[in-house]
Amino acid sequence: MIKGIIFDFGFTLFQFDNPSVERYYESFKKGLLKSVEYLKELDVWNDQISEDDFVKKFAMKREQCWRESRKTKKEFPTSKLYQHVLESLWEMKAINSINHLNDKAYFKLQEIYHSFEMEEWKPLPNTKETLEKLSKYEKLKLAVLSNHPSHSMVENSLKKYQLFKYFNAVVTSAEFGKRKPDPEIFFYTLKKMGLTENSECLVCGDEYADVVGGDRAGMQTILCERRYKFPFEREFDVPELIRIDNISEILEHLD
Repeated sequence: MIKGIIFDFGFTLFQFDNPSVERYYESFKKGLLKSVEYLKELDVWNDQISEDDFVKKFAMKREQCWRESRKTKKEFPTSKLYQHVLESLWEMKAINSINHLNDKAYFKLQEIYHSFEMEEWKPLPNTKETLEKLSKYEKLKLAVLSNHPSHSMVENSLKKYQLFKYFNAVVTSAEFGKRKPDPEIFFYTLKKMGLTENSECLVCGDEYADVVGGDRAGMQTILCERRYKFPFEREFDVPELIRIDNISEILEHLD
């Protein structure tokens, strides 16, 4: 008896328009350059560093954190990336003082950075209809669990398309501090859903981190197969793995 379903966000519930690594980086660069305008408003920016050099330094730090996160499953929120990069530039005397920057300012930089990415994420065709049908199941609880360095990007995307109301919990690696497939983030999500039995929860996602993480946490797993392949994808072998083409098919596996 399934009492809960944990959905991944990207390529399970939402689709990134014309996805590619280049498209991701393009949206991030737009956000990064937009954030420079905010740094100028805060009187942090000066002419000691060019925008291109700032982009390169940020990209280098992001890449370093991404590689570490793959090894350790630790998440590095975007707000912390800005803090690390700006502290480094201040020590080099490449920018003005950052002493007046607080958590609110770093959060604002994070919001700007992900704003162009957020424009690209749109619900898959069957998402809302499926969630509406699932909401009719008595005592069935739903959650979103995403590996993302900005909790607000995921939450605001759900709210933008009136989908937030369907979920008992929205969890991100930015909020929890660790990434899937670490089982602890699945246990944390289960607790936020108000559930206690791992085996009564189903995990539905599009990649290794979802199905392997869910399996390690003792949950049932469904792979929602996407059409696109990305670099660094990992092969996995999960016994009795169910495969579907879109989340509307999940309804066939609840009874």
